Amino acid sequence: MMSPEVTAFFDEATNTISYVVKDPSGSACAVVDSVLDFDYSSGRTDTRSADAIIAFVKDHDLKVEWLLESHVHADHLSAAPYIQQELGGKIGIGDRITVVQDTFGKVFNEGTEFQRDGSQFDALFKESDSFHIGQLRGDVLHTPGHTPACLTYVIGDAAFVGDTLFMPDFGTARCDFPGGSSETLYNSIQKILALPDETRIFVGHDYKAPGRDDYAWETTVGEQKALNVHVGEGKSAEEFVRMRDERDATLAMPKLIIPSLQVNMRAGRMPPADDQGDVFLKVPVNKL
Repeated sequence: MMSPEVTAFFDEATNTISYVVKDPSGSACAVVDSVLDFDYSSGRTDTRSADAIIAFVKDHDLKVEWLLESHVHADHLSAAPYIQQELGGKIGIGDRITVVQDTFGKVFNEGTEFQRDGSQFDALFKESDSFHIGQLRGDVLHTPGHTPACLTYVIGDAAFVGDTLFMPDFGTARCDFPGGSSETLYNSIQKILALPDETRIFVGHDYKAPGRDDYAWETTVGEQKALNVHVGEGKSAEEFVRMRDERDATLAMPKLIIPSLQVNMRAGRMPPADDQGDVFLKVPVNKL
């Protein structure tokens, strides 16, 4: 099995890890879960996080073939269109994006002009689909629960799990967003844990579990099975659902959820500008 070369980019403002995943036998690569910086208080965007990825790709003479989204993120804006404009590549996400678009199209009162068919993306993946990054094969696992459209990308001996799993000492993703389900997440995690123990797992976020001094983002299936504080050591579905639901009831909404959802359900693009060329985001009151 091929082992991709993985380079991580940590965004401390959102605790997000983006990845450049390279075919070890060539120059082809994919970018997973990129970040567009956004200052909510001023409404201003910035591209410094994406520019670091672009500089890395150019410095190493790489060719971007895919811009992969693990799901519609609620805690950061995607920079996929910006990177695509600079470097090319196709933007891919799970085909259940249509469910997310329908749900949040209503929440944000988007009207009929907002297409809810996933057409904003270049590729819609479903369970067992495959794709290639040069000679490197990627396989798709549909792993919903955090959101209906969550995917895990298994690329060679590496799995990019998005928000489904965190580092073993931090646990698992919340399930209280519209369309989320703790029971569904448990079943999805079992699919990931069924991969070979030596499979490298790359998580989408890290928040430094209590007692840990450094950020971390790489682990293995074997470590997750043995050590994950929420699902390790064979914890039952009933135990997990009770814990997850009780924990989720105490969590505040992510600070960027309102801009993130509006932008990311459009494949990282802003809502259409008005006649003066100005772009606006909506704030639904008492809806989330």
